[in-house]
Amino acid sequence: MTYSYRIVAHLPWRRLLVLPLLLLSLLAAAQGQLTRYRTGKSQLDQGHFAVAMQELEPLAQPINHFAQAPDAAYLYAVAATRLGKWAEAEQMLNLLRNQYPTYPSLNEALYLQGQVSFEQGDYDTALRTLGQLPAEQYAAPREAMQTTYLAKLKDRATWQRLQKRYPQSKLIGRLYADYLLSTGPLADADRQQLDALVAQFKLDRSRYAAALAPGAPVAAPKAQPRKGTYNIGVLLPFELQDNSWQTQRKNQFVTDLYAGLRLAQDSLQRAGHPVQVFAYDTGADTLTLKSVLALPELAGMDLLIGPVYKSGAKLLARYAREHQIICINPLSQDADLITDNAYHYLYSPSAATQAREAAQFAAVSFGTGRPAVLLHEDSKDDNDFALAYQAAYEAAGGHIAASHAFRPDDPASLSAAFLPAELTGASHVVIASDNRKVGPAAFAALGTVPAATRPALLAPGTWLDNPSLGVGQLGSAGVYYFQPKYFNANGLGYRRFRQLYLAKQNLPPSVFASQGFELLLFFGNALQQYGPAFQSGLASAPPQPGAIFEGLTYPSGAHDNQTVPLLKLSNLEPQLLR
Repeated sequence: MTYSYRIVAHLPWRRLLVLPLLLLSLLAAAQGQLTRYRTGKSQLDQGHFAVAMQELEPLAQPINHFAQAPDAAYLYAVAATRLGKWAEAEQMLNLLRNQYPTYPSLNEALYLQGQVSFEQGDYDTALRTLGQLPAEQYAAPREAMQTTYLAKLKDRATWQRLQKRYPQSKLIGRLYADYLLSTGPLADADRQQLDALVAQFKLDRSRYAAALAPGAPVAAPKAQPRKGTYNIGVLLPFELQDNSWQTQRKNQFVTDLYAGLRLAQDSLQRAGHPVQVFAYDTGADTLTLKSVLALPELAGMDLLIGPVYKSGAKLLARYAREHQIICINPLSQDADLITDNAYHYLYSPSAATQAREAAQFAAVSFGTGRPAVLLHEDSKDDNDFALAYQAAYEAAGGHIAASHAFRPDDPASLSAAFLPAELTGASHVVIASDNRKVGPAAFAALGTVPAATRPALLAPGTWLDNPSLGVGQLGSAGVYYFQPKYFNANGLGYRRFRQLYLAKQNLPPSVFASQGFELLLFFGNALQQYGPAFQSGLASAPPQPGAIFEGLTYPSGAHDNQTVPLLKLSNLEPQLLR
């Protein structure tokens, strides 16, 4: 007591008089806040929600140090929801959760937050917030709220996103299945997804039997209204974060491809067919691509182009099917990407299509009286080529006497593929491999066969750019090439393109730049002519010459280019045979 007295004794006497006044003021303020809180609560009970919000809002702010601020915040949010002021309610609930995390009734606030997010169409936040509630107390009301709001959801893209984000939720799976059932005749992709949902969650199959029956009507891609301009997303591995010369050199083909796309955009603009091109850097790994695919604006594109690496091709193919946006793969020859996918196209002929066209050419040009020898690199595309070639050649009446897979980097494997006894009696040898070691080995092996019985050679057109092969070999009698990338370098279309490209880039175009130009010019015109759902339009369109290449044709529902030029080298110039 003596110590306390000394402290007080040394205070100026005026300050001693102020202390009681300050305490009285604080007590009066607290009493005023309490009165205002009771008024706000009473107004809420009487249905005067706007007045209640006005009374409670200042009391909820931490700066005012009101003892019952968390209650004021929660009651304000309740009043806001009664008026349908969802944004104001959400703002106050966020304040409550951040500033008063120990609020005893925080679970009630989370439940209300779920309703507020649902009302604003933010399904992800709603489900995530409701998921924080204890199951033993909130399981029934939570499911009731989710069912009420999700049953009203009619947006396909949102459903697909939710199903992907909550793949083990039976509630979401069941409601998504009901949504698919409500859309009428199902596309193949939707039917497969519905069947998977029924199996995964053991749903009542009889409810979905009509839609899943083998003879059920199949929905064609829906026509979409024409627009003045179309948005095109380009997903390529620019790798802009890595400026090293090694990466820039490795990615030169990507830069060239994109430069060709942009030049085609200029040409479409001049022709009165404008398109907007939006570039996305997918990096060199699927993680970056997945982050790009999660961007909301991508689902609003009219067409997607990309990617270039196989690791991401399946991801984008699946995205195209789920969001019903046509996607064009600019470089792949893998027919598996377009199997049962009405929304995915290959710009190039698949390996199987190249094989079928080459086999038809061989049956006519070399006859089917003597057997053929089929040699191919042991890789995905070349194995596909071999299977399709043998099937098509035998369907035309021919016979494959021998078929060998080889590894071009293994000299023993490569040498063992060329057996003199098989070559001597063959009408032709067809080889599927772009590896530069294969051409010299093939010409060496064929050179050991007497000219009178030497079989014809049918090889990829990439051999024409192999510096290890001489012009005399490439232009030999009986040597032919299947070359999807063939174009007439002296043609008016290519000369015009080259002139425009030189003016823009100050260097001649590569084949990748040419492909980018042809791709966007063709599919940009398809958008203008048929709209974003141009599948049926392409299927019935007559063959059209290309601006640079021989053409892009997708007849009868084909989803890879069916134009495969067959060539022979004559007087140092490629001669188009078919």
